[in-house]
Amino acid sequence: MLDVKTESKLDTKVPHLVTPLPGPEAKRILSLDQKYVSPSYTRDYPLVAKTGRGAMVEDVDGNVFLDFAAGIAVCATGHCHPEVVAAIQKQSAELIHMSGTDFYYARMVELAEKLATIAPGSEPKRVHFGNSGTEAVEAAIKLAKYHTKRDKLIAFRGCFHGRTMGALSLTASRAVQRKGFGTLLAGVFHMPYPNAYHGTHGGRPENATADCLGYLENELFRRMVDPEEVAAIFIEPIQGEGGYVPAPADFLQGLEKTCRKYGILLVADEVQCGMGRTGKFWASEHAGIEPDIICTAKGIASGMPLGAIIARASVMNWTPGAHGSTFGGNPVCIAASLATIRLLETKYIANAARMGDYIMKRTADWKQRFRHVGDIRGRGLMMGIEIVRDQKTKEKATEMRDQIVNTAFQKGLILLGAGETTLRISPPLLIDQEQTDFAFDTLESLLTTVEKN
Repeated sequence: MLDVKTESKLDTKVPHLVTPLPGPEAKRILSLDQKYVSPSYTRDYPLVAKTGRGAMVEDVDGNVFLDFAAGIAVCATGHCHPEVVAAIQKQSAELIHMSGTDFYYARMVELAEKLATIAPGSEPKRVHFGNSGTEAVEAAIKLAKYHTKRDKLIAFRGCFHGRTMGALSLTASRAVQRKGFGTLLAGVFHMPYPNAYHGTHGGRPENATADCLGYLENELFRRMVDPEEVAAIFIEPIQGEGGYVPAPADFLQGLEKTCRKYGILLVADEVQCGMGRTGKFWASEHAGIEPDIICTAKGIASGMPLGAIIARASVMNWTPGAHGSTFGGNPVCIAASLATIRLLETKYIANAARMGDYIMKRTADWKQRFRHVGDIRGRGLMMGIEIVRDQKTKEKATEMRDQIVNTAFQKGLILLGAGETTLRISPPLLIDQEQTDFAFDTLESLLTTVEKN
């Protein structure tokens, strides 16, 4: 339980800083981290978290921050939501582990039924549980190959699907994520993502859909891979690490038609954009498509390690032993997920849509006011603000973006970047207008400073 002192600090809706950042205790932990923890982790700034509640996080020195990153879009219901905590505590006192790969338990079936029910489309669905988004992607790769008896895969440039070897073979976000790991999964092809701001290969942005669908048919299928050998096309309906870039609805609809034409499975990686973040349960719903497989994780259990794939029942036809997971569908994680979904349905999906609309209205004139704001895009509480050197040339301004992220931390606002030059807006789905105003007042101040330099 949180003590009274900690609770009173976290009762605030806006940051409260009491030491220079990082503070003395944070510095001590940073020193130990540098000595003992893997250097492969990427940390933008020295936040050393101690406790959190709602959209607020307290560090080890007593500084309180407003969290607009949510653990990379994970803490959908906020930090330590009392209903999620109660579900975890209750379940952990009853059954912590049994392994759903080998045995049965009721709540695993309950969550599978719930996920099958909320997935888009009328065809019955089935669910496989893992521990993370990467594992969900790995499961989708295996299921797609198993079901279709094909061995080729297509993904998109700029995409991020995970870091294990199969998922990494699909990932095409940053070369450093692939460097040093040798030969990856064979038979993976990448194509341009339909970026409605930058366009495709220098083409006009308004032609992004036609250019990308044309590339698929006229380049990939004509010159590089026969579509009848392709098991699946993996796409993030809104690219996450790639820069919070939404795929146009007509592109997703066209991609679905192409997949149906050739018997290719359409896999929607909704690890980051799913679970209510966009104002609907699934980002796919904004385009009215029905993926054959959905990969989900991150916001599914408010921070507990859980991932899943939801597939059309006719597609999930693998036999016992074809795939499993010792910890996937852990009882405690499932309890957290059921509580999370209940909160999303009753409160927070609607709030994500409402606050997303508010942010769009609030920032409607930013491109006129700030010459370094190139684009503001997204849905619900998954928004990207692209920082550029010049609005006409759209020249990317990575250092400027990073300066904004780091200075925001010094003012008590937790942000992350996405892509080369985008500010990632992904707060817990329970934020209110006061917290949103603080965040965007802070960003306006920082952008004003940048404009003067």
